[in-house]
Amino acid sequence: MKPNVGGIDKILRIVVGLALIIWAAAGGPVWAYVGIVPLATGLTGWCPIYPLLGLNTCPLKKD
Repeated sequence: MKPNVGGIDKILRIVVGLALIIWAAAGGPVWAYVGIVPLATGLTGWCPIYPLLGLNTCPLKKD
């Protein structure tokens, strides 16, 4: 799995994921646990949907 999530996209996924999980844990709706998905994709740097859509926000590495 090549990284396909980079930079600001990664930070936003982590922040939104954590916010949703905290909201759910603090008594919010159960569906807010869906925050696990953006948190996981932000931490791993790979989103399974991006290849299907032809997207890649990870900057190219120079050798």
